[in-house]
Amino acid sequence: MTELRICFVGDSLTNGTNDEEFRGWSGRLCAGECARGHQLTHYNLGIRAETSKDIEKRWRAECSPRLLDVHQGALVFSFGVNDMAIQNGDTTRVSRKQSVEAAKRILGEAKQWKPTLWIGPMPVDDTQQPFHSAPGVSYNFSTDRLAGLCQDYQALAREMGIPYLAILKPLLDNDGWKNSFSQGDGVHPTGKGYALIADAVTSWSAWRAWLD
Repeated sequence: MTELRICFVGDSLTNGTNDEEFRGWSGRLCAGECARGHQLTHYNLGIRAETSKDIEKRWRAECSPRLLDVHQGALVFSFGVNDMAIQNGDTTRVSRKQSVEAAKRILGEAKQWKPTLWIGPMPVDDTQQPFHSAPGVSYNFSTDRLAGLCQDYQALAREMGIPYLAILKPLLDNDGWKNSFSQGDGVHPTGKGYALIADAVTSWSAWRAWLD
């Protein structure tokens, strides 16, 4: 049995937006592990529309009071989807180079502080783009742009020695993921999609090393 307090830091896909059960993948993941006998405290720190630059500004301040040194604590990061969104027909919100630089700063500090895992960006449904988040605000997401960023992230993770789950292609090849957007908005799947992410993390060797 493992006792662990975990902060899951990211964007709306970490938050679990559009999940009819309001659990997202991180809630499902931790519920499954608790059912196996582990004692986990789950902190969901996902904020909608945030980029890597936004997360860089806040993550440490939000995680520090939740992960006191007297307890076993750990960090799981997942971001990048919003970086590659084109806002109102302009340019990507964050360039690939800037996104990698922000990730290097975030993960470098995190690794020195607590055990850290990194989960790559998830694919979107390109047929439902653009995504309208508010009156006068539209984002055009692209799986191809995300695939390029995923390659950059993966290379950085190898360089830094941080476990990285490249989840984009496995989800893209999964019919269940595609079907989870039938009632989605092109960016956020329904609960079935989040369950697929949770399953992938559950079987990931780097995650299992924390618990088994």
